[in-house]
Amino acid sequence: MKVLVVNAGSSSLKYQLIDMETEKVIAKGGCERIGIAGSLLKAKGNGKEKVFEQDMPNHKVAIELVLHALRDKEVGVIKSMEEIGAVGHRMVASGEFFNKTTLVTPEVIKTLEEKTFELAPLHNPPAVTGVKACLEVMPNTPMALVFDTSFHSTMPEKAYLYGVAYEDYKDYGVRKYGFHGTSHKFVSQEAAKYLKKAPKDLKIVTCHLGNGSSISAVDGGKCVDTSMGFTPLAGVLMGTRSGDMDPSAVEFLARKKGLSHADVITYLNKKCGVAGISGVSSDFRDLIAGAQQGNKRCALALDMFEYQTKKFIGSYAAAMGGLDCIVFTAGIGENTPVVRAGVLEGLEFLGVKLDKAANEAKNDGTIHEISAKDSRVKVLVIPTNEELVIARETAELL
Repeated sequence: MKVLVVNAGSSSLKYQLIDMETEKVIAKGGCERIGIAGSLLKAKGNGKEKVFEQDMPNHKVAIELVLHALRDKEVGVIKSMEEIGAVGHRMVASGEFFNKTTLVTPEVIKTLEEKTFELAPLHNPPAVTGVKACLEVMPNTPMALVFDTSFHSTMPEKAYLYGVAYEDYKDYGVRKYGFHGTSHKFVSQEAAKYLKKAPKDLKIVTCHLGNGSSISAVDGGKCVDTSMGFTPLAGVLMGTRSGDMDPSAVEFLARKKGLSHADVITYLNKKCGVAGISGVSSDFRDLIAGAQQGNKRCALALDMFEYQTKKFIGSYAAAMGGLDCIVFTAGIGENTPVVRAGVLEGLEFLGVKLDKAANEAKNDGTIHEISAKDSRVKVLVIPTNEELVIARETAELL
């Protein structure tokens, strides 16, 4: 079976076509500037690249162009649409309405529109637009929704509830949901394979560190806690997101800066994090360069990020009653040795011992062990593959 994985944004659409027999990506690409002048599709297939410059007024036209590219004489990899066995769509938030991968039906789409849009206003509406566009163009192809939040649905009440009135949780769904679930699931499963142990026998902390970052506690193959919350704004400070803070400080800032509720949330999402602390950039490469040149605010931003990540690892080791493995993944986790070293420094009491040479070795895109041979806790760098998880879950459901 070949599965088409679709990740639709408000003005973009990324895709991969994966052959499930080999789990290899045989074609991929992305539509840019959908609904905006100058739209185009960058497609890869057959070892070649091609740019299709075409007006894409909506996502339906974008999907049609993707299917055309998949059958193109130069970069195409299929002869007909019949070769696509299913479509897997990335969906960010499920609320409490879906706790696993779900087939697309009119009832499911209605629930998403009525119940989840306010939980993920930037992500779920364009994703549903992409689903509807695919249904129009490929009405006879089965489609599945894979939620970023579903891996975290195994958290116990004590982990996901906030200290608000219980009735408000029941009435409004105010609770921790977590995000990056497909990534946390993939790397925790890959860690178990690498360690040659059953997932049920492992206590793992997975660190998805990028412009958006989250840390998860995976006990026995199931998520028992995660750092992001009701929205992706919670947890450690990130590229431009503030991370956890006292709610009263939010009200105080809004009053002092003359911001509305909506404006202060935009501020916390777009103007804070390491970019706000450093005053330089949200890119960790810029922060590291700045710190090396003596910029104290760049160094402070790095210290804060490493410190907060370290605290989550320690707290999750306590929550699980032990720790067997720490996994680093995503852009920063996979490619920034100095941050990994900073996060792990001081965790020796848990049985963590870093191999400095292994940590600083160039990332070759495979699983990389950076703990010392006598480290009781294994530390792994694992490239994430969220698209493969979406394809696997889609194929499994069908």
